[in-house]
Amino acid sequence: MPTDVRFIVAIPARHGSTRLPGKPLLPIAGEPMIVHVARRARAAGAADVVVATDDTRIGAALAGSGVRVVMTHADHASGSDRLAEVATTLGWPDDAIVVNLQGDEPLAPASGIRAVAQALVEDEAPMATLATPLASAEELFDPNCVKLVRRSDGRALYFSRAPLPWPRDAFARDRGSLPGGMPFLRHIGIYAYRAGFLRRFATLAPTPLERCESLEQLRALEHGHAIAVRIAPEPFPAGVDTPDDLARVERLLAGG
Repeated sequence: MPTDVRFIVAIPARHGSTRLPGKPLLPIAGEPMIVHVARRARAAGAADVVVATDDTRIGAALAGSGVRVVMTHADHASGSDRLAEVATTLGWPDDAIVVNLQGDEPLAPASGIRAVAQALVEDEAPMATLATPLASAEELFDPNCVKLVRRSDGRALYFSRAPLPWPRDAFARDRGSLPGGMPFLRHIGIYAYRAGFLRRFATLAPTPLERCESLEQLRALEHGHAIAVRIAPEPFPAGVDTPDDLARVERLLAGG
């Protein structure tokens, strides 16, 4: 999707990972994963690409890439908190659009990165994200697949790991397939913020629903802040959380 929107892509990259230690540095097609992610950000037309990390080895892996590396504190609870520190360190103006691209998304499409930035131009919400239609009932019932529902104006009503929405009559008959005509959406974990809101978000107290669902975006909703949601313009492949994911991405990149 062509856009003249000026935006920054900020990539939080933590070396520690429960399931895949040193995940940003794991090799894919001969290069560290973080290099692939940064390349995706540059392909999207970002005015600046910044990697926020707590480990000098990640910075070393990006040497000569043209990507700015900012060292951050190691004790941040989330990627948003890490990026809020960068927004302050680099003095980004309050109205700057910052796209939070996770450091384990080496297949993130450029069109999706641009689309979430464009959403902030089209909507006065301080935060935006993407979604895509659910493909199966199995996804709907999978707690690792985050679902969401939207208002008629495209803003988020709620995010959940539970099946959402619940078609009462259809599921009373059969839960093995998705009934037609229902807005079943899977959340894609890419965000855009105005830099001023990003700094403010990091100061907000964690909320009960956020803790219950382990979904950071619920903090914004519970504190009364709107989140614009747009449908991703093309498929957004899953990120890398497990060794199987790593092998899948390796095969996809090897196949072009």
